[in-house]
Amino acid sequence: MGTFFDFGHGAAAQDKPGKGDRKPSAAGHFYPGSQAELSRTLAGLFSAATPCKSRHVLAVVAPHAGFVYSGIVAASSYNQLDPGKEYDNVFVIGSSHYVAFDGASVYDRGDYVTPLGKVPVNKEIAAKLMAPGRLFSFHAEADSNEHCIEVQVPFLQYHLKKGFRLVPIVIATQSEATCRSVAEALKPFVNERNLFVFSTDFSHYPSWADAKVTDKATCDAIVAGSPGKLVKFLDSYKTSRIPNLATNLCGWTSILTMLYMFRDDPAIKITPVKYMNSGDSENGDKQQVVGYWSLVVTGPEPQETGSAVLHDPAGAGHGTGTFDFSPSDKILMLKIARKTIIKYVGERRVYEPDFPIPDGLKIHAGVFVTLKKHGELRGCIGRFTADLPLYRLISEMAIASATEDSRFDTVKLKELGSLEIEISVLSPLKKIQSPGEIVPGRHGIYIKKGNRSGTFLPQVAMETGWNREEFLGHCARDKAGIGWDGWKDAEIYTYEACVFSEDEFNGSKD
Repeated sequence: MGTFFDFGHGAAAQDKPGKGDRKPSAAGHFYPGSQAELSRTLAGLFSAATPCKSRHVLAVVAPHAGFVYSGIVAASSYNQLDPGKEYDNVFVIGSSHYVAFDGASVYDRGDYVTPLGKVPVNKEIAAKLMAPGRLFSFHAEADSNEHCIEVQVPFLQYHLKKGFRLVPIVIATQSEATCRSVAEALKPFVNERNLFVFSTDFSHYPSWADAKVTDKATCDAIVAGSPGKLVKFLDSYKTSRIPNLATNLCGWTSILTMLYMFRDDPAIKITPVKYMNSGDSENGDKQQVVGYWSLVVTGPEPQETGSAVLHDPAGAGHGTGTFDFSPSDKILMLKIARKTIIKYVGERRVYEPDFPIPDGLKIHAGVFVTLKKHGELRGCIGRFTADLPLYRLISEMAIASATEDSRFDTVKLKELGSLEIEISVLSPLKKIQSPGEIVPGRHGIYIKKGNRSGTFLPQVAMETGWNREEFLGHCARDKAGIGWDGWKDAEIYTYEACVFSEDEFNGSKD
């Protein structure tokens, strides 16, 4: 593929790289260094940007050049986000311009600082990524002068009206296989509460006319969604003999990682938003330009697919549904969940059942796996629907609940004896026309308005004693963040659940 490093930006090095908060190195070079001037600049860029035309945004691709050249394109990417949406974390991923090693660097030494203020770094997620044996580590030399992450942060600070935590990742590998491994490590964090930003410019230094043709072809290769096709396309341009073309895609490793992250879900779409190159700027030279694309990665409507991983916002108790399983099937599902966690936490290997799987466990249904320790929630992750058989989805969600719930540390082997496992098997989502269709204690609810959503499992109404309006109001306000009465003009879905736990069956932990 070829390494493309950029040593010519003249950014000032940080004081004491790798210690304490990450101070800006690109301020005053790539973007204004004062808070007032930076705010004015961003206001102008967003006013000229492409308006929002996207829903269910999972990720954006944005350029990382100087704001006078690529700022409108970058603002067009961020304009696709609902400014009122509350994100838990924003993962900003870029490819190193300065160093190379087989892995990725995660900043975990402090928080990120720009002229607009400080953004907290999620050091817990950074620590999980940098667990022994992983591809992630911290390299000060990959961070100290790197602009591909830093230039994205002011756009996020300006546009998003609610707080978020940052996970800054610089990919330094030139290996396709390593990019695939990085993608596998990041994929569990894909959910409606996390946003991914992939930082890249496109062609470097062809003429204005050649750039337009080249960048359109590169964009088409990305939109196709195939990592293999993108690699072949980029290889094909090595012999294209386009004058002055140094690279088609300077952040190709980041974009390849993105494609690996999202390739398994056919409902995910990658859509171009806006294109410009540096020759379109009043300061630009049309003889040698750099190209910029804004792209957005969107997911499906929640009832169409189970690709979005959702946390159980209330913990789980005991509910009922219109479908049920035999006691032996329930014990078997709990056994699969426990053995999966033991195998994965102890050996980092996935458990494969060594016994026949009943037909009832091969159905396709959504499921939440909840872990409790001494009666307190210890982890819970689930999916509404899936294209996997139920027993395999239980296995996946058991691993996720034990290792990927961002609210908790990864479950340790010594904890397993004190954990209780609970499983909630869900019926499909059903869109309702009237709140009167909701039966508290029987129905779970999923409320969606714009890019905001929230859910309560059926048992929540039973545990709290809420009536129908309180059930809706708390979900709208506390989970979806759309206000107590927000459900009145939102989409409402119901579902039912069959909920069972190990404490119902003596010996089910064996």
